[in-house]
Amino acid sequence: MRWYKGTSKNFECSLTTQDEVFQNSDSEKKMGIKTYRPYTPSRRNMTMSTFEEITKKTPEKSLLAKKKKNAGRNSYGRITVRHQGGGNRQKYRIIDFKRNKDDMPATVIGIEYDPNRTSNIALIKYEDGTLNYILAPLGLKDGDQVVSGAKSDIKIGNCLPIENIPVGTLIHNIELNPGQGGKLVRTAGGEAQLMAKEGKYAHVRLPSGEMRLVLAKCRATIGTIGNTDHGNIKIGKAGRKRHMGIRPTVRGSVMNPVDHPHGGGEGRAPVGHAGPLTPWGKPALGYKTRKKNKKSDKLIVKRRK
Repeated sequence: MRWYKGTSKNFECSLTTQDEVFQNSDSEKKMGIKTYRPYTPSRRNMTMSTFEEITKKTPEKSLLAKKKKNAGRNSYGRITVRHQGGGNRQKYRIIDFKRNKDDMPATVIGIEYDPNRTSNIALIKYEDGTLNYILAPLGLKDGDQVVSGAKSDIKIGNCLPIENIPVGTLIHNIELNPGQGGKLVRTAGGEAQLMAKEGKYAHVRLPSGEMRLVLAKCRATIGTIGNTDHGNIKIGKAGRKRHMGIRPTVRGSVMNPVDHPHGGGEGRAPVGHAGPLTPWGKPALGYKTRKKNKKSDKLIVKRRK
């Protein structure tokens, strides 16, 4: 009998070879993130979600749509977005961002993984039998009931106009125009806070720290989006990025001068400019790209910086 020391606990093992020991305790769970024993170099830094929120593995076929791969190319076949291509096959899940079936309760059937977004999604079934996907808030479980409309309770997963939501409530999936569907705060762990109401506008503090005016008639969903540990996951190896459809990125400093403004020079040279540049010679890292006199400027009360 031998003792082997793990990352967070000791465990007893009767196996004799080191490989067999790693097979016996391949992974350990910690705070919703799974870590691996380093039986290969890539495993040393790799972490993965434990998917504790997931309760339903197979998607609803009626809510799937084809997703075409363009590999970053436009209709002429020219690359307009670099570093895209390959990746695993995916089907798009049709999400109900509008939540416009008012005053009709819906029951949560299951929480699912969505390959198209960082957050998880919840399959809900209305009383009339209609099935829909919504973004899964933190704390939403199978069997819970959610409802939309102005008369809805202030409860996780319910969707109602901002003018009917108390000040200080955490919200997500916020509309910018009434009836358009949620546009803001849709990523994993995202939450905005309703800070004040004034006339036809409401003051909303976004996750970036920006304070913004939103029409009070716009809808929002109560709660914080789930899968909060997504930002702490370490990819661990290049191949995992390729599975996501992201191709390699080459640094400009290792290119030739003809290919990049940072290229050329003997040995490891500085970029040779006042600041870093894009491959097309435009300033990068900190250069403001927001258009001047943009219409939404008047709705921003406080910038994120």
